[in-house]
Amino acid sequence: MRITHVEATWVRIPIEEKRQHKSDFGQIKTFDSALVRIETDAGITGWGEGKNAAGSSGEYAGIVALINKELAPHLIGRDPRDIGTIWESLYSGVRYHHVVARGHVMPELSRRGLTVAAISGIDIALWDILGKALDVPVWRLLGGKKADRLPAYASGGWAPADKIGEQLRSYVDAGGFKAVKMRVGAMDGAARVSAERVKAARAALGPQIDIMVDAHGTFTVGEAKRFAHLVRDCDLAWFEEPVTCEDKAGIAELRAATSIPIACGESEFTRYDFRDLITGRCCDILQPDLATCGGISEGRHIATLASTFNLRLAPHLWAGAPAFFAGMHLCAASHASFILEYSLGANPMLHDIIEEKIRVEDGMIAISDRPGLGFTIRQDVVARHAVRP
Repeated sequence: MRITHVEATWVRIPIEEKRQHKSDFGQIKTFDSALVRIETDAGITGWGEGKNAAGSSGEYAGIVALINKELAPHLIGRDPRDIGTIWESLYSGVRYHHVVARGHVMPELSRRGLTVAAISGIDIALWDILGKALDVPVWRLLGGKKADRLPAYASGGWAPADKIGEQLRSYVDAGGFKAVKMRVGAMDGAARVSAERVKAARAALGPQIDIMVDAHGTFTVGEAKRFAHLVRDCDLAWFEEPVTCEDKAGIAELRAATSIPIACGESEFTRYDFRDLITGRCCDILQPDLATCGGISEGRHIATLASTFNLRLAPHLWAGAPAFFAGMHLCAASHASFILEYSLGANPMLHDIIEEKIRVEDGMIAISDRPGLGFTIRQDVVARHAVRP
């Protein structure tokens, strides 16, 4: 089996006005991502996703051009089942022959950021192809699934203090969720405002529902400490991305100052960034985004690190269908995982571009048993919303 065609497409799907939300990223009017399609001479097509921005924001002309113009030519004619070899060759580029001979990584300069995100999309598509070729779901290739269903948390929560309880309660009622996540940080203007919203959420939901908070990296260390102190009695399940990922010493300082578990990693690239999070004692929960960090291949390494250091895994799944399903399969196979993120904000890249429906029942999501990643792309929807940069 050989790769015959590789194409990335920038997909931008409008969000109807009544479902738009506003956060520190501004008013979210569209959901954008880069879809990767890899075709083979065996008639098998794999789908992946590369992301250069958290959530649904971002411009994707750069990553699409990188995949189509720089990386795709290196894939034509190769066996798509050689996933590990392809990953390392894309990462190390012209020095890959040294990697093979010497047995240690030698990435080309600039092999971070957009390049790793582009490799992520390719890697996810290759795992999809391998599963389809062997007629097994990807979780089988990763070692088997630990459960038929996994718990999920409802992710959203932008409403002000007087409405946040109602908003989060609607999430709980929508799928029987036992856990919800709300946004805090710069969107509120001050730590005390975020704290007031969290207190209102806890009062509305009671003690039985877990509450996570996500600051999108917008607090300073001092602000994050103050916020954590103000909500110390709210029994938060975790405090996500409290400060910018560039300040790992600051994240570690915060973790040492609070009893709230710290979660981070959605903006990190490769196992090496996660190694630094771990050795720096920065967090309790690792949150790789598989469309950013290096795909399923790197996700496996990160999951192993989590297990090795007795940390937990909860991938960032505010994404399109390929990244969401990739994270679901990784979680199904990893004993460090414990929960899935399920976006309750508008997410047409997850719900509108595939034929299948993801159902949440009693706060649980069933793990797909279909070959590959387990979804069918609606190519008419992709074509209708493709951006031609």
